[in-house]
Formats: sequence, C-alpha cells, structure tokens
Amino acid sequence: MPRQFDKLGVSFQYPDNWTLDEQEVLVGRRSVTVYSPGGAFWSVSIHSRNVDPAKLAKAALNAMREEYPDLEQEEVRDTIARRETIGYDLNFCYLDLTNTACIRCLRTPRAAYVVFCQAEDREFEGVEAVFRAMTTSLLNNL
Repeated sequence: MPRQFDKLGVSFQYPDNWTLDEQEVLVGRRSVTVYSPGGAFWSVSIHSRNVDPAKLAKAALNAMREEYPDLEQEEVRDTIARRETIGYDLNFCYLDLTNTACIRCLRTPRAAYVVFCQAEDREFEGVEAVFRAMTTSLLNNL
C-alpha cells in the first residue's frame, strides 16, 4: 500500500518501503525528498508562481554541472498527467558509477515546481517507473 504525503500544498503517493525526508521543511524550505532502499531519490520543490520554469530547470542543471562538470545533458519537454513540463535528462559519473538524473519543471496558477530524481544506472531501470508514478501522482493533485 503506498504512503501519502500531503503538506506544503502538495500531495503525492510514494512506496511504503521508501523513506520520506522532511528536513528541508523543518528549516523553512519548501521541498521534500523520498529515498528508495537502494539510494535513488525523488524530490519536489515549490517556488513562487512568478518564477519561470525554464529558469528553474536551468538553475538545477547549472547546480548539477558545478558538482559534475562532465555531465551529459539533453533538454526534454515532457507531458506528464496532461501537464507540460520542461527540463533535462542528465548522465554523469560518480564514484566510478554511471548515474541518471531527471529535472522536470512546470508552473500552475498556484506555484512553480521542480521535480528532481536521480539513481545509479543499475537501480534507475528498476525505479524509473516509480519516479514517473510519483510525479504523476503529484501532478494529478495540483
């Protein structure tokens, strides 16, 4: 049975064997992260409605590029739960392992959102559908 997160004006389902981390909320930030047992993670951050989703996506990309200068990127426009998103698919090496990350951003009448997920490539294949289901759950509730 999936668990439900319902705070910060957002609601989404996540697997019951994943760990919810609300530390960012406790320090006043509007973001929450969920971790798989294998270390993959999915997060959502909430921003002012006035922020351009393309700028949010670029800022997230730039932050990743600072950490992983050799990362490969592909700009992506995606439709999830009938909502248009903009973002990037990223590939990079960390500790000699290849990793994949996805950035998806959108704006609604209430806020702008960044969804970020990342996993080591061997785990990514198994959790990619879970990432998509969590994002769909979130977007269906906005």
